[in-house]
Amino acid sequence: MSQTAPRPDHAPPMHALPVLDTGTGFDLLAGIRVLDLTASVAGPYAAMLLGDLGADVVKVERPGAPDDCRAWGPPFHQGESLWFLSVNRNKRAVALDASTADGAATQRALIAAADVMIVSQPPRVLAKLGLDAASARAINPGLVHVSITGFGVTGERADWTCYDLIAEGYSGVMDLTGTPDGPPQKVGAPAADLLAGADAAMAATAALLRRARSGQGASLDISLVESMTRFLAPRIVPHLGGGEVPRRSGGTDSVIAVYQAFDTADLPMTLGLGNDAIWARFWTAVGRPERAADPRHASNAARRADRPRIVAEIAAILRERPRAHWLRVLAAARVPAGPINRVDEVAADPLLHARGLFFSLRAGGRIVPQVGTGIHLDGAPNTPRRAPPRVGEHTAEVLSDWLGETR
Repeated sequence: MSQTAPRPDHAPPMHALPVLDTGTGFDLLAGIRVLDLTASVAGPYAAMLLGDLGADVVKVERPGAPDDCRAWGPPFHQGESLWFLSVNRNKRAVALDASTADGAATQRALIAAADVMIVSQPPRVLAKLGLDAASARAINPGLVHVSITGFGVTGERADWTCYDLIAEGYSGVMDLTGTPDGPPQKVGAPAADLLAGADAAMAATAALLRRARSGQGASLDISLVESMTRFLAPRIVPHLGGGEVPRRSGGTDSVIAVYQAFDTADLPMTLGLGNDAIWARFWTAVGRPERAADPRHASNAARRADRPRIVAEIAAILRERPRAHWLRVLAAARVPAGPINRVDEVAADPLLHARGLFFSLRAGGRIVPQVGTGIHLDGAPNTPRRAPPRVGEHTAEVLSDWLGETR
């Protein structure tokens, strides 16, 4: 059922979102059991993606010392971290102290019952706790063991601690982000965490497919630094093959000659003239069809060679009219262009709402805001089966379902 919650005065934007009751969700990974022993963002995000696809995900936390992301704030929503709520839906939560004999035995039993196990501690810590791939797969040979760390499980950096910020610095993305005369900048979201989490979920799903054919388990090694660095492949490969070291330019140095932000008479916009046909359509749309036929700029390479002059010419034209005018004209001409939205504008985008991307989820007497999976299956978006859990909320239920225990 969907409805819109009444919005009290000075209420946050979630009160304008449709309120969904938990549903059946996607069933693509139905029957797969995922043991989530991670904290912060990357590992929980990976486990959430598997849960979004239908897996039964169990999040294990130590009583009194749960996932540190639960404390990240403000802002909080009814005492819960909104960062935590963003990466932990479709999970059940178990409170377990594996430092005790009983807790360790229960943890081993959960490993034996799992199809996928996700960990995010450095290799030295995993080995000490018996959670490394070799130890876990000795308990469960068919297990898909997924390790998400800063630098991978091998090499001299393997045991170094790492966060998204550190990985972004190592990867080169910070050096390329920002203006030429400004400092390097972090990406405006935990990009390395989310990329590594997505890589982990993708690799785990592929490993499960292989296991279905052969019965063989897997040991997967995902690194924040390597996931973030792979993200830069379209900049690194041209350096490797051409020798040029790209520098930050405020996003104006694409291989595409005209591919950047521009000011208009009121608000900034983006414009991408990615091929010769789009180049011609742009000039026709702005009332200069003869400009499209200029042989001096017939190819992208020629346009790149004269980019500063072309950009100045386009900038002067776009400053003559408001952004809404240009977006309307360019959309009609099939020229890629768009606004530069703030987060509040993205969250209010009516077309994204129509696609079901933003909603509040009602479960267990609470309503929490969510950003959906962004994947449509057979024409429909995903409706989560579970809201992000409280610490230990499902301990008895999971031990009964997975282990047949009654407590």
